[in-house]
Amino acid sequence: MTAPLLQIRDLHKAYVLDGVTIQALRGIDLDVEHGEFVAIMGPSGSGKSTLMHILGCLDVPDAGSYRLQGRDITQLDGNQLAALRNREIGFVFQNFNLLPRTSALENVETPLIYAGVGRTGRRQQARARLERMGLGERLYHLPNQLSGGQAQRVAIARALVTRPSLLLADEPTGNVDSATSTEIMALLEELNREDGLTIVLITHEPEVAARAGRRLSLRDGRLETLA
Repeated sequence: MTAPLLQIRDLHKAYVLDGVTIQALRGIDLDVEHGEFVAIMGPSGSGKSTLMHILGCLDVPDAGSYRLQGRDITQLDGNQLAALRNREIGFVFQNFNLLPRTSALENVETPLIYAGVGRTGRRQQARARLERMGLGERLYHLPNQLSGGQAQRVAIARALVTRPSLLLADEPTGNVDSATSTEIMALLEELNREDGLTIVLITHEPEVAARAGRRLSLRDGRLETLA
């Protein structure tokens, strides 16, 4: 039997804010299988951002275990975490996080530079990703020349250009209108269905979460399955 892509057991994380200890995550258990599309819902302050940071190897838990592709991230140092993150995880954010003075093509190339891919190879791979996103006519446009939906598709292309095993999408429809939100979710569904991409999506919108294969609710640092 194949092990889950990611496996979390009894995960805890706390912060101290103004002298007060805040329990952000309280004993989280979660398995995500290869090829799953999972949505996690929750109100502000529920622990969604904390969980996303740990899933993305941007932070480590206080207690419990998190295994990604069989590796326990709690046993890795900063350099090992960065290497694992760059190799296995793609990120998509609400605000796109594109480099403002850089074309769509160059934005998508950026992760390949850090991966050591040569100029010709990274240009070919970035172009292919953007064309897959329907942006073949927007390769040389700057972010301020793109619509919100186009900018988010550039961000998705950038997240996927290194072929990660996991895509983490943090409120990916939070900065676009409802029609564009539907387009973005249709694209994520297609990537999950046709490419077998594993996606964990954070959202506060029920209609967005409903597009995922499995829905979970995070409230007061605890995770529950939704019907």
